Formats: sequence, C-alpha cells, structure tokens
Amino acid sequence: MKVPRFLVSISLLVCSVAALSAFAQEGPLESAQPKGITPDEIIKRFAEKETEFAKARDQYTYRQDVKVETLDGDTVDGQYREVFDVMFDDKGHRMENVVFAPQSSLTKIYMSEEDMQDIRHMLPFVLTTDQLPDYNILYAGQQQEDELHCYVFDIAPKKIEGKKRYFQGRVWVDDHDLQIVKTYGKTVPDLCNNKPCSEVKKKTDNQNLFPKFTTWRQQIDGQYWFPVYTKADDELHFNLEDVHIKEIVKYEDYKRFGANSRILYEGKEIPNAQKKPNQTPPDQPQKPQ
Repeated sequence: MKVPRFLVSISLLVCSVAALSAFAQEGPLESAQPKGITPDEIIKRFAEKETEFAKARDQYTYRQDVKVETLDGDTVDGQYREVFDVMFDDKGHRMENVVFAPQSSLTKIYMSEEDMQDIRHMLPFVLTTDQLPDYNILYAGQQQEDELHCYVFDIAPKKIEGKKRYFQGRVWVDDHDLQIVKTYGKTVPDLCNNKPCSEVKKKTDNQNLFPKFTTWRQQIDGQYWFPVYTKADDELHFNLEDVHIKEIVKYEDYKRFGANSRILYEGKEIPNAQKKPNQTPPDQPQKPQ
C-alpha cells in the first residue's frame, strides 16, 4: 500500500523470517526430522505438485472477493472493495469480470499497482519447480495444523531482481499429499522511490509497504489444495504515522471450466475422489465433506 503524496513516510523492511512469527491455532513446532524422506525430497515433490496445481487452477473459474480497510482504533475509517470473477470468454481465453467495485474511501493509503499484482498472484502464493532457484528454503520442523500433520519450511528470496515480486515467510506442507496447505509471510521488497527500501538511505515520501498475511487452502475436487481465504491484520510503519490495515480475500465457487476439460494429477486424469480432511480458516465454516 502507498501513502498519498501529501504524507511523508518511511519503510520498515522485514528482513528475517523470525520477525514474521505470529502463528495461531496450531500445535507446537517440533524439530524432529522427517522419517523415510529427506527435506530436500519433500521440497522437490511439493514443488512438482505446485507446478501441477498452477496448471490445474488455470482451468478453473472462481470468484475473488477483496476487502482492504484502514482502522482508527476499532473504527474502520477507509475501505477498498473489489469483487471479480475469473472466467473464460467464448474463445476459451482467461479473463476477469468485475462484478462489484464501489468508490474507494481510503485516505491514509491507496492501492498501488504492486498491491493489485500481489492480490492476484502473490497472496495465493505458488512455489513451482522453476521458481526453486530463486529461494532459500530451510526445513523448520513438523507441526499439527488442524487435522493435518505438516512439514514446515521457511522461505526467503536469494536476491531481489528488477521489479519482480517475491514471497518471504513460512509454508506448511501436508505430509500425506506433499502439497502446500497454508502460507504466512509477506511480499517483498517494500519499495521506496520505486526501489527496494534497503537500497535507499534517505527518508522518502514515496513508499509502497506491504502487510504480513496468511493464506489457507482447501481441497477442490478431492485433489488440489486451492487458496480459499487470505487474511492480513498489520500496521504499516510510515514516517508520520502508523497505519493499521486489515485485508480479507476470499476465493469462492471454484468450477472446472468446460464439460470436456481434463485436469491431470501425476500424469493421470483426476477421478471423483473423496476429499481428505481440511483445515478451517478463522471465521470460515468447514466445508461439507
């Protein structure tokens, strides 16, 4: 998020995963090594699943509901809202159809191009095989996440290149399907004068800061763990004031596109499989199994 030009501001770039440790509704993190499989093999296998997941999700339609609010104490004093359907036109080309977009009432911040890019691509973070070289990935242990037993990994970009956006934080990988089921962290870098804030020595009134967020996934069609709910509740530290923001993104009504479409899983067409246990995002009821 960016402050309006009449506010002077400064970034606090989060530089370590330890600063992102604000987890809730989880079991204790156990440092035990995986049994029967190495962390490197887990990384390789979940990245392969993520690659398949990304291709599969491109064959689904869904609705994305975005709400960003600023708060003064407990009072909402500004809101940005957008609801759009991700769908296909009559030629099979992927498109967005905005169904609800009232005038933004945000005054302390405004939505930047990077915010819009993050909402569409980074909040539902996907770590595919071809992205692995961009990241340092550290095995952190094992943890119970609702009904799921998960391997936990900390992730940070090896370096920042150009205007590319990166994820920094933590992912939980289901030990049965070896797929990411939850992410927590933030998009980086924070920007000052359109450069990474770590590269800018002087204070600037042109800053673009990004909140920490959590994204939960649930199984769709019994196979792929698709994002269903993202929540951010954070303070962005500007020079003149701290801005408390809340952000909720819902991903709803997933439907496979086209009667003749096929979704492949490990090289095989997906059958109508029975769903496995899901985790329940906060304030979101468990979907019927």
